Amino acid sequence: QVELVESGGGSVQAGGSLRLSCAASGTIFSINAMGWYRQAPGRQRDLVATITSGGSTNYASSVKGRFTISRDNAKNKVYLQMNSLNPEDTAVYYCNAWYRKRISVPWLEVWGQGTLVTVSS
Repeated sequence: QVELVESGGGSVQAGGSLRLSCAASGTIFSINAMGWYRQAPGRQRDLVATITSGGSTNYASSVKGRFTISRDNAKNKVYLQMNSLNPEDTAVYYCNAWYRKRISVPWLEVWGQGTLVTVSS
């Protein structure tokens, strides 16, 4: 079973920083795009940032300039460096990946269980 496990969440004061990590494990031949999403209490899950296997990135407008997504393809990991955090960033952060176990088969999607980020003012 392929799974994603997030880590690095916690509590931080406004203006502070956190670095989230997500590791993929299991039988994986290749991972295509990876991303971070977040869901605040009572809110819909929203995209935070994505990164392709080639390193192309895109960000939600609310985090652009403050967050940086990166990945280590050799380790099947994706990271999210979060700077200048504000209370509106408080949410459960989920990582996401598209992968395949063999070459030339369809890509499959997998989600992590989430890590909580709490930003206090």
